[in-house]
Amino acid sequence: LFILLVIGQPAKNKHPKEPGENKIKHVNKKLKPKPPKMKERESADSSLKSQSILTQVMDKGRFQKLAATLSLSAGQSIELRCKGSNVTWNYPSYLDTFKDSRLSIKQLDRYGQLILTNSTAADTGEYSCWPQLCNGNKCRKDETKTGSTYIFFTDKEELFVPTPSYFEIVYLNPDKPAVIPCRVTTPTAKVTLHREFPAEEIETDGTDIIYDVKKGFVYQHPTSDHKGIVYCKAESQGAPQISIKYHLLYVEVPKGPPSTTIVASSNRAEVGDSIHVICTVLGEPDVDVNFRWQHPGQEVRGEMV
Repeated sequence: LFILLVIGQPAKNKHPKEPGENKIKHVNKKLKPKPPKMKERESADSSLKSQSILTQVMDKGRFQKLAATLSLSAGQSIELRCKGSNVTWNYPSYLDTFKDSRLSIKQLDRYGQLILTNSTAADTGEYSCWPQLCNGNKCRKDETKTGSTYIFFTDKEELFVPTPSYFEIVYLNPDKPAVIPCRVTTPTAKVTLHREFPAEEIETDGTDIIYDVKKGFVYQHPTSDHKGIVYCKAESQGAPQISIKYHLLYVEVPKGPPSTTIVASSNRAEVGDSIHVICTVLGEPDVDVNFRWQHPGQEVRGEMV
């Protein structure tokens, strides 16, 4: 009995090949690098998704992840949710200043909730959230998970975001950009900057003076030539509107800590009398100053002074 073993010889097809069927082309090409495995891709995408913790609640229980900007008509209500068991919110500060009852913030088990009803043009601004990482009584912001969106509450009658005053002072410091905060409620509005005297439009070249729809006009390198009174003009499918006026003051403050003086209404008093002590700080404008008082009888770190 003889057995013939043939290795590597394919069996013959019983039917002829159709054109284009089962063809193998031998091409001398360099192999392209293989794309990353799916697990590697998913891990990269997951790091981006971890930042998308802010969502908008839509009708019928649907949720929508928010982009960098969102436009809504003034009068609409909005509900935002932020993933996390200990969430902190940031929103236009005037809502806190006036303790607006239209704003409601709650913390639930797995997310924080922000609801704003009967919105107005003044509500235009940035809304952001982040979870807090706590160790005992000390908490810090989780920088890796932050959600943010800028919401325009459009109003044809209010192209500029309303402000509580009709006149504002903007300090021009040569060491940092200065912002003229004439923000608009409609992102497509055409906005120009004007000087009151002499009456003229100020050219924005996109380099030294730029317009940021979320901030206003920005002087990148302020100089004394920029001082004066200016205003903004906006147009959007209708008559143009004028902003409030801004008084630009040029200041050049020497570097160093602020100087302080303290004065008492009297250096001698009887028991039961009242005295007034005034502490004055002189320094750079628009810089927050925190006062800490120390007086006799005050306990400091377990010791009496």
